[in-house]
Amino acid sequence: MTPALSNGSSWPADVLIVEDDPIIAIDFEDRLLGFGVPGVRTVGSVTQALGAIANRAPDFALLDVELIRETSFAVAARLAALKIPFVFVTGYGAEARIPPEFSGQPCLQKPCSSDALEAALKVRALD
Repeated sequence: MTPALSNGSSWPADVLIVEDDPIIAIDFEDRLLGFGVPGVRTVGSVTQALGAIANRAPDFALLDVELIRETSFAVAARLAALKIPFVFVTGYGAEARIPPEFSGQPCLQKPCSSDALEAALKVRALD
């Protein structure tokens, strides 16, 4: 049995998606809402992500590794400092250059199945 989170469900109450491709972001958002996640926010850059975290820290985050002209590692560092669970998402597979300090973080390959996304969300949200 999956333990309940502070919002009374097995899902985080607020998930931040950091994704620069609007179609992929909408897909993630739709799937998360379909799982029963009550709140989903989407941003497309490191600056927007750090601002969103400063305004209201999420309970969980999905981070696209390669954004348009930047990587999401500054966002990952901020989330790690706040002890907020997150999962990297990448379309680059083994070629994604994850810094050593994040080598233990889970990484989903785009496109990812709903089952893989759901499993990552449940496991990481309960850490």
